[in-house]
Amino acid sequence: MAGNIPDKTRYSYIYHPSRPHKERWEKAAAKAHSPLSKFVVEIVDSYLDAEFQPRELAREAEALRKENRALRDELRQKSILVERYEADLRRYRSAPWNQDSFTGYRMLNDDLISLLRTRGWVDGPTILNELGVTRDESELAKAVERQLEGLQDFGVIKREGAGWRWSA
Repeated sequence: MAGNIPDKTRYSYIYHPSRPHKERWEKAAAKAHSPLSKFVVEIVDSYLDAEFQPRELAREAEALRKENRALRDELRQKSILVERYEADLRRYRSAPWNQDSFTGYRMLNDDLISLLRTRGWVDGPTILNELGVTRDESELAKAVERQLEGLQDFGVIKREGAGWRWSA
């Protein structure tokens, strides 16, 4: 029976401002199907939990901001690497087109063919822009020009003014 003795250090006493005030609390507890003491504890605990939640959210938001910054920096670095790799790949694929005495097979740029097919007529600067060839990449531009000439010799495209038209 010693375990049934209430611990007096756990009690809190509340003095209500009026009887109707206490009755209002009792009605709210009855509506929640809970004794008044448990009802009050739940309400106060939920308030305290809500009180600390903004602080936790602020810490979490700051941690997410730091992580976001780090991920953005990592993405920027990887984007630079991807751009460099793509430029190297374009130079590698265009190398056979820049050799005057090349023998063997040369691969056409699939993006070039797709561009010409879908648009019908495309001017030279747009072709270079769409293929990602910049003004300072003259060797790549020369390779694209030679591919266009090869496609024209094959009868797939025709030169019209400042551009090329798909004719196949």
